[in-house]
Amino acid sequence: MIRIDSHQHFWRYNPLEYSWISDAMKMLKRDFLPDDLAPLLHENHIHASIAVQARQTLDETRWLLELAASHPLIQGVVGWADLCSPQLDAQLNELVPHRRLVGLRHVLQDELEDDFMLRPEFKRGISRLAAHGLVYDILIYPRHLPLAVQLVRAFPNQQFVLDHLAKPLIAKGQIEPWSRDLRELARCPNVACKLSGMVTEARWNAWRREDFLPYLEVALEAFGPERLMIGSDWPVCTLSGDYGSVMAIGMDYIQPLSASERDSILGGACARIYRIDQASEHQSC
Repeated sequence: MIRIDSHQHFWRYNPLEYSWISDAMKMLKRDFLPDDLAPLLHENHIHASIAVQARQTLDETRWLLELAASHPLIQGVVGWADLCSPQLDAQLNELVPHRRLVGLRHVLQDELEDDFMLRPEFKRGISRLAAHGLVYDILIYPRHLPLAVQLVRAFPNQQFVLDHLAKPLIAKGQIEPWSRDLRELARCPNVACKLSGMVTEARWNAWRREDFLPYLEVALEAFGPERLMIGSDWPVCTLSGDYGSVMAIGMDYIQPLSASERDSILGGACARIYRIDQASEHQSC
């Protein structure tokens, strides 16, 4: 079974283009490219990755697709297109022929209006994706979960993936109302969830593995192994832990599961949901 890191990023650092990288994140103020990731995947027996957008431009999406075309370790790209634009169809017609494009994402968590995802123009954009076989990645905070439920229910034939468990407040040990709202979202069968991004929601470089157990338990119970996928959020995760330690959180947690359940979380669900077997040949890094 192919093992896939379902969530990581690449960039050539530029302070204007990556203004979200604050001084508190100064270790991220450099280039992160496939040759940096490849040895980390190899050391941790991961065969491939999904590269996810880190800035909201078509140029970055084009660049990620170029990287994927020349680096077999990148088995899929979750890019960005302007879902609210009247020119969305033209953007999709340009991007979709690239075989590694598997989904799109918008940084909903940073929008000034929490209900941005329910705007008619945004929903109109979402309605265009299923016809192209594209997944939509949901990047939100816990307070957005009830709104995400409304969005997902409006598009039962669209596949969604929740990034980073909606960023629960792990550093504070707070589990409600996140747990209740996550379970409600999981009742929608067209949503999967990434076990990723947890270490940066915990106490940076001071977390313990047991800090994550309540959140992992809720996610597993709510989504089941068939709708969970492991991810690193590299290189952002390095703010709070090295690649191996970050991936070990999820890998160790799922050890008591059956072999087929582990295979699903470690790559099977990602390959199926993002249609990796249709997008490209399986090649290890």
